[in-house]
Amino acid sequence: MGCIASSSRTMEHREDMNSILPFLPVVMRSSSLFWPSHTVEAIKSLSKGPNISNVTSGESLFDCISDIRSSLKLSSLTLARYTPEGFVLFFDELISRVEARKWFEEVLPSLANLLLELPSLLESHYQNADDLICRAQFHVKTGLRLLGPQEAGMVFLSQELIGALLACALFCLFPADHRGANDLPTINFDLLFSYVNLQLLLCAFKAYVSFGGGKFFLMEGSLYSSYKESQESKIKCIIHYFERICSVRPVGVVSFERKVLCLEQVIKHVSYPEADFWGKSVTRLCPFEVRREGLIEDQSDGALEVDFANKYLGGGALHRGCVQEEIRFMINPELIVGMLFLPCMDDNEAIEIVGAERFSNYTGYASSFRFSGDHIDQKGFDSFRRRKTRIVAIDALCNPRTRQYKLNYLLRETNKAFCGFFVQSKCVVEGAHCERKNTDSNGISRNMLQSDELPSSSTDVEMIDADCRSQVVENPDRKGSFRLDDEETVGIATGNWGCGAFGGDPELKAMIQWLAASQAARPSILYYTFGIEALQNLDKVVEWIASHEWVVEELWNMVVEYSSQRFNGGTDLGFLSWLLPSLSSAVCEDQEDGISEHP
Repeated sequence: MGCIASSSRTMEHREDMNSILPFLPVVMRSSSLFWPSHTVEAIKSLSKGPNISNVTSGESLFDCISDIRSSLKLSSLTLARYTPEGFVLFFDELISRVEARKWFEEVLPSLANLLLELPSLLESHYQNADDLICRAQFHVKTGLRLLGPQEAGMVFLSQELIGALLACALFCLFPADHRGANDLPTINFDLLFSYVNLQLLLCAFKAYVSFGGGKFFLMEGSLYSSYKESQESKIKCIIHYFERICSVRPVGVVSFERKVLCLEQVIKHVSYPEADFWGKSVTRLCPFEVRREGLIEDQSDGALEVDFANKYLGGGALHRGCVQEEIRFMINPELIVGMLFLPCMDDNEAIEIVGAERFSNYTGYASSFRFSGDHIDQKGFDSFRRRKTRIVAIDALCNPRTRQYKLNYLLRETNKAFCGFFVQSKCVVEGAHCERKNTDSNGISRNMLQSDELPSSSTDVEMIDADCRSQVVENPDRKGSFRLDDEETVGIATGNWGCGAFGGDPELKAMIQWLAASQAARPSILYYTFGIEALQNLDKVVEWIASHEWVVEELWNMVVEYSSQRFNGGTDLGFLSWLLPSLSSAVCEDQEDGISEHP
């Protein structure tokens, strides 16, 4: 039996579209999607350029946005305070007049045309979604939908549709009602612009308090020196993205996958491993390469790149955050659209995004972050027209302090990384939600996890022929089975996950990620230390462990023993020094002798 034709289902009967429709600005009428008529008039005026729309400044742009929002019956009360001032500040003060002229004369009309196409882009998306990934006996759901907690599945979006959705975010057109109740992060860009203005106001307030009202004007020229340019640079990345896609529309695809380790014991699914599983795994540790220079996003090994995520995808990207995750979302803005339909992650979940194009270069980090111009992405494409940029979002414990050394939290972090690293779409499974079953104490097959025939819990598949189910699931190499790519040949590129603003132990996190990558059958792990002092001897310890041919069981048990001692006050050493007591003294001797030897 072949694939079910998507045209056999009308739009209003689609569960996927109906789940996301309350969070979109378009409306459904007679089985079609539309902008309301008043909205069309406002957007059409903008599309004809500044001579017709009279939109030539940040102030008039926000007035236009307000008109469009009013036509959609969106309340101004849902916008962040200082949003209008933020638009004025950015477009009238912070960018050059040449840049502003190009924006208002060329980019805005193109964005308006893209907005007008949103209903037809969505309809085309749903017409093709059911048949995008299709094999002889089954098809995979890839339509845009609310992909909720514990709902493993995938969404495939064209870069063109993503551009239209992000244009909605710029114009603050997404309904804000019910997003919080559904654990969805902010998606409109009002806070992004609001914080630009707010930070400048705070600088002005501090100057006023320090020098008095009579001297305030003397400080006007120096306000920008203390103003946080990082927020301005974040917006510049976004604006540059819109300039690029309005110049040449991209033609690729980006996939978003919610990955789940089922908490219940399930049939043909990978369940959430218990500590006993890790303590008995004979999987060999994969090769571990320490990189003291470079950035994860610049790696050329084709590895799965780790996003040090907030449990709400994107973290503070659209607020005032500006560390690893937020920066990645600015230079690869297509990642932002995942915030539209992916609620916060539970402890047993991860989000993998494949195909997001990079548009910007940057320098610095946090407050020193600066947009530094155009970036031409040279990554190739796979058979689904996705760029070969793989990013996995996993959220670490926030401010864990000593509790990170307790076994249950150690297990949580290891399983979180394992969920992100595991190749969940390698074989076919049935159903969007995990199913219970009666099985052994762990609900997981160690033989399956240690073999090349890795099971999956992620891909939401409708099986048409019930008789073929077990054959497809149990034999992923069988003709008609589903694989997105040879993902098991892709290594992991990571670093100090959860060790910056989140306050995790970098030595412990390095070992946890090594365990997870090894158990997930990844061929290697590339670890970027970012110059952190605690990891100066990481390469020596890794070489020592590798020379002794440790398996997961041995490293896990050492991590557990160390963590127990650390939690109970039995040691204040870092894991690396604790594991090899002679390491510190050996390094000192090597430095004195002018030689470098392995421990």
